[in-house]
Amino acid sequence: MNNFIQYLFIRSLITFACLSSRIIAYDIQHVEPPFWWIGMEDKKLQLMIHGENISDLNPEIDHKGVEIEKIHRLENKNYLFIDLLLNNANPGSFDILFKRSGKVESEYNYDLLERMPGSMERKGFDPSDVIYLITPDRYANGDPNNDIIDGLKEGVDRSKNGGRHGGDIQGIIDHLDYIEDMGFTQLWINPLLENDQEWYSYHGYSTTDYYKIDPRFGSNELYRSLSKIAQKNGVGIIMDLILNHIGSEHWWMYDLPSSDWINHDGKFVQTNHTHHTVYDPHTPQSEKDLFTSGWFVETMPDLNQANPFLAKYLIQLSIWWIEYADLSGFRIDTYPYVDRAFLTDWSKTIAKEYPNFNFFGEAWLYNPAMVSYWQKGSRPFDDYISFIPSMKDFPLQKALYDGLTSDDRWNTGIGDIYRVLANDFQYGDPYNLVIFGDNHDMQRIFSQLNEDMDLYKMAMSFILTTRGIPQIYYGTEIAMKSTGDHGELRKDFPGGWQSDKVDAFSGKGLKREERDAQNFLRTLLNWRKTSSAIGKGKLLHYPVKDGLYVYFRSYENDLVMVIMNNNQSSKNIDLKRFSEILFKRERAINIINNKAYKLSKPMRVPGKTAMILDIE
Repeated sequence: MNNFIQYLFIRSLITFACLSSRIIAYDIQHVEPPFWWIGMEDKKLQLMIHGENISDLNPEIDHKGVEIEKIHRLENKNYLFIDLLLNNANPGSFDILFKRSGKVESEYNYDLLERMPGSMERKGFDPSDVIYLITPDRYANGDPNNDIIDGLKEGVDRSKNGGRHGGDIQGIIDHLDYIEDMGFTQLWINPLLENDQEWYSYHGYSTTDYYKIDPRFGSNELYRSLSKIAQKNGVGIIMDLILNHIGSEHWWMYDLPSSDWINHDGKFVQTNHTHHTVYDPHTPQSEKDLFTSGWFVETMPDLNQANPFLAKYLIQLSIWWIEYADLSGFRIDTYPYVDRAFLTDWSKTIAKEYPNFNFFGEAWLYNPAMVSYWQKGSRPFDDYISFIPSMKDFPLQKALYDGLTSDDRWNTGIGDIYRVLANDFQYGDPYNLVIFGDNHDMQRIFSQLNEDMDLYKMAMSFILTTRGIPQIYYGTEIAMKSTGDHGELRKDFPGGWQSDKVDAFSGKGLKREERDAQNFLRTLLNWRKTSSAIGKGKLLHYPVKDGLYVYFRSYENDLVMVIMNNNQSSKNIDLKRFSEILFKRERAINIINNKAYKLSKPMRVPGKTAMILDIE
């Protein structure tokens, strides 16, 4: 009897298995972009549909001005790519019906929205701006309720340098008044998209969902609110975007659209990290390919932008975030690591959709010839064409550090700054480069300069008055120090947590040196807003003489003179050398202390000082 019951049980399992094998699931898990806008320059839209066995179905759409041009089925049956033509399409919702043998098996309601008025003509950041760089997890915890989110792998542990500390979008919103008061006009925020990695996820550079703000930072809606509120405070938002790689926990990694979606067939092969291979005429192709196709690290799978569907996906998500969050710029991580042909198409498309938009790439190189290779309008050694308007100026950052920390000789000292700027002929537009003393990946500028306040003030004075678009890293305004690993470089901003005893936002508990740095930078930043010579003017500089570097910024009748004395002792400077620029000008006002100087006689400049003078 027991054997008979066992037989029936086994037979029922077999029968159920046979029936189950005939059941086909068509649950749609992802539709990306999740919605779109009418009135774009490019009338074509490619939807990525992800759902079990979705390629078995045939999509149909009935909406005025929306036409299915082509349906693509890849090797993975869980994906469909639908090419839509939006020709005079009306805004509104419509159903995408997924049919099999004429029967609707699944459907998805899709939205087409109206664009904001003037979206195409939006103005990006420019040399009149100053960018404030924030690592959001380390800035301010405005909403402790999102510190731990069910379903996400890593929670808050403020005791760990490499752990999450709880800073979020609400924390930034709560302190926009401080940011505006300091004089910053743009916010570059390290990546906010979901990073659902098991550990070391706070930095944001391992994206696991391109269309979702990480819930530990907030939500898509809150990010859009940040942008709106910031704009009312005169501050634009620059999004940090990663096109080169994703996080190893991205949902793609569990169900890749195609075997070539990730470089090296989805298996870890590390890049050689040798930037020079891109430009070196003697490097074999295999090493050039390894640089761009290799993975950054094992937890960052490298995307194959040569795949046309992935390329289109990355271009569209960039446009989606510009429209959705009303952005004023992008910063693109690890720019030279990305497929070059794709970068041409990507930058050209963004520039075509938004002719006045600005965006910059990261190429951590100290050779101006190599950095300039990527900027629009430069003349590279080969036939490469780029459309990215701006790049980060790493050569100038290094020259600033070397110049202020080395003795002045014929080939060292502050002359390093002059010599690097003399290479500006290689750039398509040197005035549109993003200049900086430090960022989230390097030792803080105050510590680079041996925690010397005079050198710190010289560095800040230079960054905020030379050509280019200045970027200041959060904490630099209070001369924050740094030692140790990246987690220490990105330490918490004091006052961003309720338990903090020191509050840099209000000034409570700051040391005298920190308060001095903050007041100095606030004065300089807010003066900079009023100076058309700095925001719009040309740079004229003189070769360094006796440890003195002198340069001017001029625009129409507005003239600013900067004298950097890199000597330990004060120096007299004869202004006759600059008569061709100072022609018939009589007086100068020091913008920091309002001291007046007559230009008819030599001027005495204290040692280790940068004097910024409004010329009247």
